[in-house]
Amino acid sequence: MNLDAYFARIGYTGPHRATLETLSAIHAAHAEAIPFENLDVLLGRPISLDPAAVFQKLVTERRGGYCFEQNILLGGVLRELGFQVTPLIARVRWQVPTEVATPQTHMVLRVDLDGVAWLADAGFGGVGLTAPIQIVPDIDQGTPPEGRRLLRDDRIYRQQVRFDSEWLDVYRFALDPVPPIDFEVANWFTSAHPKSRFRQLLMVARVDGDRRLTIQNREFIVRQVGRPAEKNAIGSADELLALLAERFGLYFPAGTRFGPPGSPWPS
Repeated sequence: MNLDAYFARIGYTGPHRATLETLSAIHAAHAEAIPFENLDVLLGRPISLDPAAVFQKLVTERRGGYCFEQNILLGGVLRELGFQVTPLIARVRWQVPTEVATPQTHMVLRVDLDGVAWLADAGFGGVGLTAPIQIVPDIDQGTPPEGRRLLRDDRIYRQQVRFDSEWLDVYRFALDPVPPIDFEVANWFTSAHPKSRFRQLLMVARVDGDRRLTIQNREFIVRQVGRPAEKNAIGSADELLALLAERFGLYFPAGTRFGPPGSPWPS
């Protein structure tokens, strides 16, 4: 794990000590610099969970990735700095009806520091965390740009985000350690199963100061707390490539098309 290269990638110039200030600053810089994206899935490329491959893609090649890639990278960096990091697995509940069951397909990180457990997560996209939150239920932790809280039902924690006065579920997780094979299976489902949302939708997101920038299929959305969302249609595949470069720092060769015939961007 080349820390100098990673810190240059995210623009971090602070101390290299295992403190809450360091954790918070790295988390915020990572969320702003490295986009969430599923473009390799739509290009038919396998998603490797090997840490060296993840580092090559997200740091050296200056790409983005989804939860497994993002949090493998963030977790590896934090361990190098002396943090105690435990990967956990979650069930996504964002925009999912209550009666619909979901698989465990999201990686999050537990970071233990000075006797306090923190939840870190650089890989949830449009409503992802910008800062770590304490694994303590029933308090508004006020992370920018929206409020956050955890609720606890027996052994299960629910992470929620606040929109105006409404609290909405993002995902559910337990504190049980997870063997690597469970992440391999979840990553296969996410990237390869025909019913996975990551094979059906083009998704890109990053934080830009107090704004969230999101692409979903043919729509570019800018959200800022307290203001109506700005939504703009993306008119062509070439316009999409220009937008990826200009607003997300993701560069693809001219003529790149995402997805097979019938998908949002085949031509």
